[in-house]
Parts: sequence; structure tokens; C-alpha cells
Amino acid sequence: MTGRRIYLDNAATSFPKPEVVLQAMVRYSTELGASPGRGSYAESRQSAALLTRCRERLCELFGGASPSHVVFTLNCTDALNLAIHGTVDWWNEHRAGEPVHIVTTAMDHNSVLRPCSALLGRGVEVTRVGADTDGVVDPAAVIDAIRPTTRLVATVHASNVTGTLQDVGAVGRACRERGVPLLVDAAQSLGHVPVDVEAMGIDLLAFPGHKGLLGPLGTGGLYIRPGLEDRIAPVRQGGTGSRSERDTQPTEMPDRFESGSHNTLGIAGLLAGVEWLLERSVEAVRAHEAGLIGTFLKHFPGEGAGYRLHGPDDPNRRVGVFAAHA
Repeated sequence: MTGRRIYLDNAATSFPKPEVVLQAMVRYSTELGASPGRGSYAESRQSAALLTRCRERLCELFGGASPSHVVFTLNCTDALNLAIHGTVDWWNEHRAGEPVHIVTTAMDHNSVLRPCSALLGRGVEVTRVGADTDGVVDPAAVIDAIRPTTRLVATVHASNVTGTLQDVGAVGRACRERGVPLLVDAAQSLGHVPVDVEAMGIDLLAFPGHKGLLGPLGTGGLYIRPGLEDRIAPVRQGGTGSRSERDTQPTEMPDRFESGSHNTLGIAGLLAGVEWLLERSVEAVRAHEAGLIGTFLKHFPGEGAGYRLHGPDDPNRRVGVFAAHA
């Protein structure tokens, strides 16, 4: 193949990464390389400080109240599984016999739908709210689906198929009024559009590190609103580098949910990606991408040429993910 190739698979993972991301990973590998929280020597302390700084910068990005409530995960799928299974496990352990109901939407990714489907055999009820032809889920329909037994509402922020942005804020405000936790899948939105967990009423924010945040594969996280961690059970137990004299999992955050050695190499790259993004501002990224979306929509051949594009035709109501068929 000759000529220049243009990478168009950023919905799967962003590429190429900023040079600073690669430099940060090389620097960690050659200058630190130590496991955080496993020793008192300088390199281990510096690795631990790197994790703390990444948590702080992530909170700066999405308005999180407590950096210690940023839990590092393998990816967004891992974060969503922790939120969903951890919530159900807590209810089954502490409120045995009480019904558990979860609300999802037709636009959710399989990383939400499949964990919920797996729970059906354990007596969990799941309601899936539909969407219109543009992939828009009516917030009122989500709110109407909430019952006294609803323990979790899960929704995607931006579709990985149609690019449709959902009105998460409207759902979040209603969930807060009803005392129901809201889990948001920000796989296609964080880093592309502004996200403020407090203003939008988001209790649990699941995100990948390798997409809009420009970090490497194998990184991600779950932000848990302070106070909610006590109603989510850890889904794995093991070494944390803290409270090692105990046989039981620590209750302190983030160790409650972080067992085993961290992907510190990947998190070094994630930190660099987040800082690169913050220096430029998500608002500037959004304005640039909205312009590109508008140009694409303007020049797309359309139904007159035998093609149908899915999702809204307003750049402000979508991200730069497109699906079409002939």
C-alpha cells in the first residue's frame, strides 16, 4: 500500500498518542520501575506519588471531590463490572431478600448490558429503556422506570455506535432526588466533552484511559462519589500494600477496590495524557471536534446517494463517532 494512511478507529483506542505520553512511559521504565506502596525506598515512594498525582489530575478533569475515590481499573469494562456487580453483591450481602432492580438503556454498551444480563439468573430485575431513531434516550422515560427497589441506574454518556450524547444531567438530578446511584459510562465522552460529576449528578463514573484521555491500553478507572463506597462490595481481594497484617480487605479508599500490583507504567502514560489534555482544555478539544463533526455532516453524501447516517445531525448533540449503511 502506498500513500498516507489516516487512522479512523479512535472510538476503539486513540492513536497516535502525544509524544509526552511515550516519554513518560520510557522515563518510568528507565528511572523508576518500582511498585508503589510496597516499600519505603525512594523509587517506590515516587511511584506512589505518581499514582496520587494521576488521581488528582483526573479529579481536576471531571470535578471529582476526592482523589482517593478514583479507583484504577484494567479498562472501562472492568470499571463498569466493579460498579454493577459490586452494587448487587453489597445488596445481597447486607440486605438479603430485598429485591434488586437496575435501569439501563438501549444505547448502553455490552459492558453494561452483559453484566446486567448475567445477573438476571441471580434474581436481579433489569429494565432497558428504549431510544428514538437518532439514538436519543428520553430522560423522562429513564426516570419513569425507577422503582422503590431500584438500586442503580446505568446510562452511557455518548454512544459508541451513533455518537449520540445523552442528557445525563437531567437523569442525574432526578436520581439524586430519589437517592438512587447513577452510573455513567464515559468511554466515548471523557476527554471529548466537558464532564462535571457534581453538576451532572453522577455518582459513579467509569472511563477508559486509552481513548479520549490519550493514555495507553490497559488503563481505566471508576470514580466513586464519597460515601457511596460503603455500598459497593469489592469484587476481588488481595494484596494492597496497606493493612498487610489483616486477613480482610482494607476499607480505606482506594485500597478497598485496588488489589494487586498497579499498572504503574500505564498510569504514568495516562497521567501524561491527562495533563496534555488539561493544558489545552477539554472545551478547546470539544470546539475543534465539533467543527470537524459539522464538516463531516455537511459533506456526507446522504440518502440521495443511497447512504443513511445514524445519529443526530446537530454537532452539539453528538461526538465524532459515526455509523452509516447503504
